[in-house]
Amino acid sequence: MCEQHRTEFVLEPSAAERRGRAGPCKPAEARRAVERAVVERCRATDCPCDADALSDALLVASELTTNAILHGGGITDFHVDVVGPGVRVSVSDRSDRLPVVAPPTDRQGRRRVGGHGWPIVCRLARDVRVTDLPSGGKCITAVVPLS
Repeated sequence: MCEQHRTEFVLEPSAAERRGRAGPCKPAEARRAVERAVVERCRATDCPCDADALSDALLVASELTTNAILHGGGITDFHVDVVGPGVRVSVSDRSDRLPVVAPPTDRQGRRRVGGHGWPIVCRLARDVRVTDLPSGGKCITAVVPLS
Protein backbone atom coordinates (compact mmCIF):
# COMPACT_ATOMS: atom_id res chain seq x y z
CA MET A 1 0.00 0.00 0.00
CA CYS A 2 1.00 3.60 -0.34
CA GLU A 3 2.32 4.68 3.02
CA GLN A 4 -0.30 7.42 3.22
CA HIS A 5 -3.33 5.64 1.73
CA ARG A 6 -6.76 6.18 3.18
CA THR A 7 -9.59 3.67 3.41
CA GLU A 8 -13.08 5.05 3.78
CA PHE A 9 -16.69 3.99 3.38
CA VAL A 10 -18.92 5.82 0.91
CA LEU A 11 -22.28 5.20 -0.67
CA GLU A 12 -22.08 3.56 -4.06
CA PRO A 13 -24.20 4.96 -6.91
CA SER A 14 -27.36 3.00 -7.58
CA ALA A 15 -27.65 0.69 -10.59
CA ALA A 16 -29.97 3.22 -12.23
CA GLU A 17 -27.37 5.98 -11.81
CA ARG A 18 -24.61 3.78 -13.24
CA ARG A 19 -26.65 2.68 -16.29
CA GLY A 20 -26.50 6.16 -17.80
CA ARG A 21 -22.69 6.26 -17.63
CA ALA A 22 -20.69 3.94 -19.80
CA GLY A 23 -17.11 4.14 -18.55
CA PRO A 24 -13.90 2.81 -20.00
CA CYS A 25 -13.40 -0.93 -19.84
CA LYS A 26 -9.84 -0.96 -21.16
CA PRO A 27 -6.68 0.95 -20.22
CA ALA A 28 -6.53 2.61 -23.66
CA GLU A 29 -10.09 3.95 -23.21
CA ALA A 30 -9.19 5.27 -19.75
CA ARG A 31 -6.13 7.04 -21.16
CA ARG A 32 -8.27 8.67 -23.87
CA ALA A 33 -10.79 9.84 -21.26
CA VAL A 34 -8.03 11.36 -19.11
CA GLU A 35 -6.40 13.06 -22.09
CA ARG A 36 -9.75 14.46 -23.24
CA ALA A 37 -10.54 15.85 -19.75
CA VAL A 38 -7.13 17.48 -19.38
CA VAL A 39 -7.04 18.96 -22.89
CA GLU A 40 -10.58 20.36 -22.48
CA ARG A 41 -9.56 21.96 -19.18
CA CYS A 42 -6.45 23.49 -20.75
CA ARG A 43 -8.53 24.95 -23.59
CA ALA A 44 -11.18 26.29 -21.21
CA THR A 45 -8.61 28.02 -19.01
CA ASP A 46 -6.37 29.04 -21.92
CA CYS A 47 -3.38 27.46 -20.16
CA PRO A 48 -0.84 25.25 -21.89
CA CYS A 49 -0.91 21.58 -20.94
CA ASP A 50 2.24 20.25 -19.29
CA ALA A 51 3.15 17.23 -21.43
CA ASP A 52 5.06 15.47 -18.63
CA ALA A 53 2.21 15.94 -16.15
CA LEU A 54 -0.29 14.64 -18.71
CA SER A 55 1.95 11.61 -19.30
CA ASP A 56 1.98 10.92 -15.54
CA ALA A 57 -1.83 11.12 -15.41
CA LEU A 58 -2.15 8.78 -18.39
CA LEU A 59 0.21 6.28 -16.78
CA VAL A 60 -1.71 6.34 -13.48
CA ALA A 61 -5.02 5.78 -15.32
CA SER A 62 -3.49 2.92 -17.26
CA GLU A 63 -2.04 1.26 -14.16
CA LEU A 64 -5.24 1.59 -12.12
CA THR A 65 -7.40 0.12 -14.89
CA THR A 66 -4.91 -2.65 -15.64
CA ASN A 67 -4.75 -3.60 -11.96
CA ALA A 68 -8.57 -3.62 -11.73
CA ILE A 69 -8.71 -6.00 -14.68
CA LEU A 70 -5.85 -8.28 -13.57
CA HIS A 71 -6.36 -8.32 -9.82
CA GLY A 72 -9.79 -6.84 -9.06
CA GLY A 73 -12.21 -8.90 -11.12
CA GLY A 74 -12.74 -6.17 -13.73
CA ILE A 75 -13.60 -2.49 -13.85
CA THR A 76 -17.02 -1.69 -12.40
CA ASP A 77 -16.82 2.11 -12.59
CA PHE A 78 -14.49 4.84 -13.84
CA HIS A 79 -14.45 8.61 -13.33
CA VAL A 80 -12.04 11.34 -14.34
CA ASP A 81 -12.22 15.03 -13.61
CA VAL A 82 -9.82 17.92 -13.34
CA VAL A 83 -9.86 19.40 -9.84
CA GLY A 84 -7.81 22.49 -9.15
CA PRO A 85 -4.23 21.87 -10.22
CA GLY A 86 -4.66 18.11 -10.70
CA VAL A 87 -6.56 15.36 -12.45
CA ARG A 88 -8.53 12.91 -10.31
CA VAL A 89 -8.89 9.36 -11.61
CA SER A 90 -11.19 6.89 -9.84
CA VAL A 91 -11.39 3.21 -10.77
CA SER A 92 -13.72 0.74 -9.05
CA ASP A 93 -13.45 -3.04 -9.17
CA ARG A 94 -15.07 -6.14 -7.64
CA SER A 95 -12.32 -7.07 -5.19
CA ASP A 96 -12.20 -6.16 -1.50
CA ARG A 97 -8.46 -6.86 -1.41
CA LEU A 98 -6.21 -3.86 -0.92
CA PRO A 99 -3.38 -3.25 -3.38
CA VAL A 100 0.02 -4.58 -2.33
CA VAL A 101 3.58 -4.20 -3.50
CA ALA A 102 4.89 -7.54 -4.75
CA PRO A 103 8.44 -8.53 -3.85
CA PRO A 104 10.82 -8.16 -6.80
CA THR A 105 11.75 -11.86 -6.69
CA ASP A 106 9.83 -15.10 -6.18
CA ARG A 107 10.62 -17.81 -3.57
CA GLN A 108 13.34 -19.26 -5.80
CA GLY A 109 15.03 -15.87 -6.14
CA ARG A 110 13.91 -15.32 -9.76
CA ARG A 111 12.98 -11.79 -10.80
CA ARG A 112 9.24 -11.29 -11.22
CA VAL A 113 7.67 -9.81 -14.29
CA GLY A 114 5.28 -7.00 -13.43
CA GLY A 115 4.37 -5.83 -9.96
CA HIS A 116 5.33 -2.22 -10.65
CA GLY A 117 1.87 -0.68 -11.16
CA TRP A 118 0.94 0.14 -7.58
CA PRO A 119 4.34 1.69 -6.73
CA ILE A 120 4.07 3.81 -9.90
CA VAL A 121 0.62 5.06 -8.86
CA CYS A 122 1.89 5.88 -5.37
CA ARG A 123 4.93 7.71 -6.75
CA LEU A 124 3.10 9.84 -9.32
CA ALA A 125 -0.09 10.73 -7.42
CA ARG A 126 -0.11 13.28 -4.63
CA ASP A 127 -3.19 11.75 -3.01
CA VAL A 128 -4.30 8.11 -3.20
CA ARG A 129 -7.43 6.82 -1.49
CA VAL A 130 -8.84 3.31 -1.33
CA THR A 131 -12.56 3.30 -0.59
CA ASP A 132 -14.58 0.24 0.40
CA LEU A 133 -17.87 0.03 -1.48
CA PRO A 134 -21.02 -1.06 0.41
CA SER A 135 -21.96 -3.74 -2.13
CA GLY A 136 -18.42 -5.13 -2.18
CA GLY A 137 -15.34 -4.17 -4.06
CA LYS A 138 -13.37 -0.98 -3.80
CA CYS A 139 -12.70 2.33 -5.51
CA ILE A 140 -9.18 3.67 -5.85
CA THR A 141 -8.89 7.40 -6.42
CA ALA A 142 -5.61 9.08 -7.32
CA VAL A 143 -4.99 12.78 -7.85
CA VAL A 144 -2.10 13.52 -10.18
CA PRO A 145 -0.66 17.06 -10.23
CA LEU A 146 -0.86 18.78 -13.61
CA SER A 147 1.94 21.27 -13.03
